Parts: sequence; structure tokens; C-alpha cells
Amino acid sequence: MGLWTIFYVPLLFLLYWGQRSGTDNERPSCGRCDLQFFCNCSHGGFIHVPVVTDRALSLDLSFNNITEVAGDDLTGHVQLRALSLHGNSLAVIHPSAFDSLWSLENLDLSDNNLTALNHEWFNKLVALQQLNLLNNPYSCLGSLPMFQSLVRLRRLAFGGPALQEIKRGDLSGVTELEELTLRANYLERYESGALADIWPLGRVTLSLHHPFLTNTALASAVLADVSYPDTSMVLEDLHLMGNETMKPLTAPAKKRIRTVTLRNVSISDNTIVDLLVVMDGVPLTSISAEDVTLTGEGRWEKANRTDHRGLDEAFIRNVVVLDVYKFVSFFQLSFLLRYPRKVSVINTQVFVMPCFTSTLLVNLQYLDLSDNLLTDLTIAESLCYGAGILKGLRVLNVSGNSLKSFSTMSRMVTKLSKLTHLDIGRNGYSSMPQNCSWPHTLRYLNISGAKLTAITSCLPTTLEVLDLSNNDLKSFSLDLPVLRELYLSGNKILSLPNGQLFPNLQTLIIQSNTMNMFGHSDLQSYSRLQNLQAGQNKFVCSCDFVNFLQSVFKDAGEVRITDKKESYVCDSPLYLQGEPVGRVHLSVVECHRVLFVSVSCGVALCVALLVSILLWRLHVFWYLKMTWAWVKAKRSSRRRRKRDRMDTEALLSFDAFVSYSERDASWVENYLVPELEEPRENIGDSLSTPSPRPLTLCLHKRDFLPGNWIIDNIISAMERSRRTIFVLSENFVQSDWCRYELDFSHFWFFDGNASRETVILILLEPLSKDDIPKRFCKLRKLMSSTTYLEWPQEEERVGEFWESLRRALRVEEEDDE
Repeated sequence: MGLWTIFYVPLLFLLYWGQRSGTDNERPSCGRCDLQFFCNCSHGGFIHVPVVTDRALSLDLSFNNITEVAGDDLTGHVQLRALSLHGNSLAVIHPSAFDSLWSLENLDLSDNNLTALNHEWFNKLVALQQLNLLNNPYSCLGSLPMFQSLVRLRRLAFGGPALQEIKRGDLSGVTELEELTLRANYLERYESGALADIWPLGRVTLSLHHPFLTNTALASAVLADVSYPDTSMVLEDLHLMGNETMKPLTAPAKKRIRTVTLRNVSISDNTIVDLLVVMDGVPLTSISAEDVTLTGEGRWEKANRTDHRGLDEAFIRNVVVLDVYKFVSFFQLSFLLRYPRKVSVINTQVFVMPCFTSTLLVNLQYLDLSDNLLTDLTIAESLCYGAGILKGLRVLNVSGNSLKSFSTMSRMVTKLSKLTHLDIGRNGYSSMPQNCSWPHTLRYLNISGAKLTAITSCLPTTLEVLDLSNNDLKSFSLDLPVLRELYLSGNKILSLPNGQLFPNLQTLIIQSNTMNMFGHSDLQSYSRLQNLQAGQNKFVCSCDFVNFLQSVFKDAGEVRITDKKESYVCDSPLYLQGEPVGRVHLSVVECHRVLFVSVSCGVALCVALLVSILLWRLHVFWYLKMTWAWVKAKRSSRRRRKRDRMDTEALLSFDAFVSYSERDASWVENYLVPELEEPRENIGDSLSTPSPRPLTLCLHKRDFLPGNWIIDNIISAMERSRRTIFVLSENFVQSDWCRYELDFSHFWFFDGNASRETVILILLEPLSKDDIPKRFCKLRKLMSSTTYLEWPQEEERVGEFWESLRRALRVEEEDDE
């Protein structure tokens, strides 16, 4: 027992460990790949890298729970171009995990738990162009050059809350970048020159919160290494309060930097003045401020002595003034308004720009006041009541405000003689007047996201681009001869507009409407149309529409459908609802219903005709008619028996029922009836042998009841007769009477209820069974199996014939004796 235990316990342990290992190492699969081999496996709850097709070009594994990338997890993905592991819990990556990704161009490892970076990860990624290592808890880039082999790298992002040190040589091999992002809010050590070898550098984004507050020398060293005149600099996550925090900006000022952006910054009015002083005389062409919190009271006196005549663009978005009621004004900064040609003040709760301010913008060509609080009254003030003060203005964007009067807007811009682009979308316009005045230079008009229900001739005919998307339009029919692009998405339009109204239209966007279908004739009306987007409509998938659209997908011709094929989905019929039009296959029955019905009816008629001929040839109709007559007669007979309440013997009143042709009536009347019904004199001893009783015959001429249905008479006669005599001849088998009347009695008689002895066949002339029609099948069979009497041609055999017939009719009487 002890020996068995020694072997049994390790065996169980090995089996358990093998099962456990197999369970842990079992990789799930992800089949969420589209036709372009983009595999979106994000938010899938994966804890291991899932198995996807080797043909994948892009793999998104973001926002899962993956903690490790093993050495063989990505083996075979030699075609993969983009890989995202953003937002996982990644802590371990095998040194050779990415070795097979020779074609990889974009790698995102941001927001994970990588405490250390390994240069071996990137040794084989010779095609890599973008690398994101942000927000991982590593404190440095490693002891060896991390990016030495990435000769094609153009976008690099690294750093995070734990990054403390950047040394010279850390970025060895990275000599040319289009964009560098460094998140080093808690950087403590920086070796001067660590970033200096990266040139040219198109754009640099720096997050240096603590260095700006506590170690301005370090911040200055970083800025000095990445500042170049043609490099756009973005400074994030700063708290700029006081002159001391402005010192690091002297380094880029000395380098004559031209573009500065402050993002997610808290700044005071005094610090803004200090910034202007630091940048005094610097050929700064563009300054931007996004997500800014402004404090202070608006004291700008010292800024008046600065020179910023090179300023070309001022961009302000999402600015919050904490003590807006304490602000004196921005008037003392009005000297800056003479220079810029492009001004954007977006989402800053501006409700008016005074006319006096507008008069100072003498070089202004682009003005963006979108997403503010402008009204019809304040826009009139801002545009100096239509006086045309902004003479050089070419682009005006006042979308996302509270404007409602279309005519007011047209009057305000009429005298802007150089205005080419006007964006008044996302306002409260619900109607437009019949006639309006516009600058003759206006080419682009955006009225999207309003509440328009109809379009009038108020729109200028000079437009080349018109955006009316996301309104309540049901139709659009306005002659615009020079229009090149028309955007009508998100309305309630039922059909494509008439293309003859737009002879120069090249692009039509009409998605998400209520169109049922469109066809070749609709597109033919557009003489120059090249690009069409009409997906996400309520398409009726008729045969014509499906065939037309599928042909356009395969061979675009002059008009190309530029949105995704998957957006063209059937809304009806119900069995195709939700099915992409490109995958619909309709049958011939659905597509050629009239032709199919016509052909089917023709075929059915031919088949019916052939079947009728066949049934006629086989005498089926005769059998059916006879069957129906027999059934009806039997029911009548049954009712008659029930009414009379007589037994079978009482019912019998004839010795024989005679069935014959009318043409043979003379023989029946002159020979058969007299011979059988008239009494005969006894030739022998009258005392010893009594004279035979005369026979009673049932003849249709004589014994059928007038007024009764012929079949009832026939059945009644046959039921009341002991025998049935068939007088057969050529006349019998060809007689209409036999065919339409007496044949029914034959059918009844040969239905299996009567015996052969009750049938007597008399042949008036030589007649074989082959002379009898095939429909008389039982009669033909009876002639083959039953002895029949032939009317003799010799006179001396006539007596013998009658004796045989009498003997056949008196069989039952002889049996009774």
C-alpha cells in the first residue's frame, strides 16, 4: 500500500499540473476583423493575447486585462502594420515578443505597468515609425540605447509619472522626428544635450509641471535642447504664476521660436504680460491657448511696450476667466489686434465683440467665433451693423451660437467684399426669406445642424460648396449652376435631387435620409458627378436597385461610391432587413415576376393540355363520369330500399334485364322478346311434363318509369332482375346510348358485387374482345373467362340457341327443384 501511494501521489500532481498549465496557456480567439483585416479586439476582457488571423494588418487590443506578451503570442504576424496594447495591465514582455513583426509601423504600449524598458523589444522593428510608451511606471529609459535600431522612427512618445531621469545617449539613434512627446512632470535629473541630437524636429509636446515650479534650470535645459525656429512647441500641464515661472521660456525665445501652444494651463494676467515681455521682438507668428484658466483683474500696462508685429495667428479655445467681474478689460492689449490675419476665439463664452475691436483688426482675414454666446443683436454689433469694416475678411465662422434670423446675417455680411467662406451652422435658423443679399465672392456656405424645413432662392447662386446636413429638409430643388459639392446628410429627403439643377456638381453627400432607392437614370442627370455617398438610408431592395448598386460597387464608372459598402443596408422587404445590399442575392422569381408568372402559366397550360389529352386517351374522364353516376345511383337505390322496406326476393320481378343497342332493337323485339316472353306449347306429354313458364324481360323502352333519372331506372331494373343479358354487336360498342347511358350500368354491374352467373352474353355477329373498347375492361375480361352465346347463322341451329338461352335463364329454378 505504501509503495502504491509513493507512485500515485506524484502521478496525480503531474496530471493536475498538466491540466492547469493547459488551462492557463489556452489562448482565446478574436474574430472581430473587417474586410480590410482591421481586427478590433478592444474592450474584450482578454487576459492573454488572443489568436487572430495571420492576415491581420491592424490589431487593437486596447482596454483589456492582458498582463504578459509571451514570445510566441505574435508569431506569424509578418503583415501586421499597427499594434495597440494601450490601457492594459501589461507588466511583462518577452524579449523576442515582437521579433516577427517586420512590417510593424505603429506600436502603442501606453498606460500599462511596464516598470522597465528593454531594448531587445525593438531590435527587429526596422519599419517602426510610431512608438508610444507614455504613462508607464519606469523611472528611466534603461542602461543601453533603447531606440538604436529604429532608423525610421518619426513619432516618439515616452515618459510618465515615474520618469525621473534622462541621460545623454538615451535617445541615441533617434536623429530625425516629426513629433516628440515627453511627459516628465516629476523629472529630477536631466543631462544637458540629451535631446539635442534630434533635428529636424517638427513638433514637440512637453509636460514639465514640477520643473517649471521648482527647478527652472532643468526646465530651461530641456527647452533649449528642443527649441528650433521651425519647431512647434506645445507646453502642457503648467501652473504659470509669477515672473519666476517664465524663465524657462527665455531659452526658446533666444532660439527665435515661431509657434507656441499653452494647453491645460493656469495663468495669471501678470504672467501673460511677462510672457509677452519674454517674447518681445521674437518673430512669433502663432500663439495658442487651450483649456486655460485665467486669473487676475486684467492689468496689462507693461505689455504696451512689447513688439509682436510678426504675430500672424492667435488661437484661443476653452478659456475660463475665474474673476470675470473683476476684469477691467482687454483694451490695453488692443495693440496686438493690428497684426494677426487669423483669430480664433472658440468656446470662451464671448457674447459680443465690440465694433471698436473690429475696427482694430485691420489685417484680419480669418475670424472664428464658434461655440460662444452670440445673438442676432450682438453679431450686428460685432460686424459693425453691416458697414463692411472687416474689409479683408475671407473666412467667418460663427457656428454654434444663438443666431436665429437668416436675413440679419445676410445683411451683416453683404458688404464684406472679400468673404468667400461663411459658416453659420449649429444655430437656430428655422426658415429663410425668399430673397437675400450676399457678397458676390461667397463660395462656401455651411448651414448644417439648424432647423430648416425648406430652402428658398435666398441662397446665393455663386456657391461652390453648400452644407445643409442635419436639418429637416424633405426635398432640395434650387438652381445652383456653379455648385461643386453638396452635403445633405441627416435630413428627410426621399430621393436624389434633380442633377440638371447642378451642372457642375462633383460631390454629393446624402447619407442618413429616408431615400428608398436610386438608379442609373437618377445619376445620369448629373453631368459631372464623381463622388457619391448615400449610405444609411432606408433602401427598398428591389431587383433593379440591388442589381444597379452591385454593378456600381464592382465597376464604378464615372460615379464612385466613396462611403463604405456596409452602410448600404436593406430596410425592406422584411426578410432582407439589415442585410447589406452588396451581399443580397435575389431569385429569378423575385426579379422577373411577370415573366415568371407568364411562363409558369404557359407551362401549366401546356401541361394541363397534355394531361387532359392523356386522360382522354386513357378514358379517365369516362371512368370518373361513370363513377360519379354510379355513386349517385347507389345512394338513390339505398334511399329507395329504405323507403320500400322490402327484402331482396320481394324486389325481384324480372328474369332478365336486356342491355342492347338501339340499332339491334328489331332483333330484340322480333326474336328475343317473343321467344322468351310468349307461352310455348308443350311438344311432349302434357300430363307428365308441364309447359315451361314464360320469362319476363326488362326493356328500357317498355319498363323504365317516365320522369325518373335514367341511371335510377337502370339500377332499379338491374336490382329487380335475376340476370342481365348483353346483346353485343358492333352497334353496341359504338352506340352513343351505350357510351353515355348503359355503360354506367355495366360499371355498376362489374363493381364486384355481382357474380359471373348473372351475366349472359349474346353475340349477334362475330366479335372478339379486341373489338370492345379498352374502357370496358371488365367486359373484355368477362369475354375471356365466360362462355357466351352466338346467334347462329344457320337456320337449323336457332332452336338450339334458344334452348341454351332458356336453360341459362332458368338455372336457379332447376337448382330449387
